Amino acid sequence: MSTPTRLAHRVSELFGCSRAEAEQYIQNGWVSVDGRVVEAPQHPVTGERVELDPGARLEAVEPATILLHKPAGFDAINGRNPAAVLVKPETHWAEDSSGVRLLQRHFQRLTPLVPLETEASGLMVLTQDGRVWRRLTEDADLVEHEYLVEVSGEIAPYGLHKLNYGLSFNGRVLPPCKVSWQNETRLRFAIKGVRDGQLRGMCAQVGLDVVSIRRLRIGKIPIGKGPSGAMPPGQWRYLPAGEKF
Repeated sequence: MSTPTRLAHRVSELFGCSRAEAEQYIQNGWVSVDGRVVEAPQHPVTGERVELDPGARLEAVEPATILLHKPAGFDAINGRNPAAVLVKPETHWAEDSSGVRLLQRHFQRLTPLVPLETEASGLMVLTQDGRVWRRLTEDADLVEHEYLVEVSGEIAPYGLHKLNYGLSFNGRVLPPCKVSWQNETRLRFAIKGVRDGQLRGMCAQVGLDVVSIRRLRIGKIPIGKGPSGAMPPGQWRYLPAGEKF
């Protein structure tokens, strides 16, 4: 029996590249062992068939940022029913146009960011990228979010004006935001620095009950649309390279 060797060493021997280049090919999913993609350079091989994808390119192993359409009932950050369990290869949105190749390493060490109520639905971010983490935590109050809020009841006189200017929540005077009617029962909020329960509290102050909340956008990044419409609940796409919140 042959002595096992590291996959990176075998790739380097077979395809005339350096060990560092071999590791990069492997980590980016360009190498298969007996027809199965292996992303671990240390994977032991003996007599297996090792192949390098003809389209293989040497490129940096970039951290992934995933955009999930969280369904209502899942916990965004903490809780017993974490939305992160929905992020898996089989729930990858078929109309993802990011151009990012799906790799198993993208599902490791993902950090969920930007709170969203359990009963709310909509855009949620999970990332491996420290730059995204800093933007959505350290600069959180500078990033505008867009929500559609389904409501019932009759709005108080000057209620829409009050939603835009002049309300408080949990003892904090709220800065101006942009609130408008989308139809007879649906409000659109474009707002920064929103806190848990704030949208419900704002609506209650003008006589409205909240039926549902859906987040459409964080900063410049929307849930996403394809030929068949918006990305469905429970599915996810990659944040394309170069796009920022």
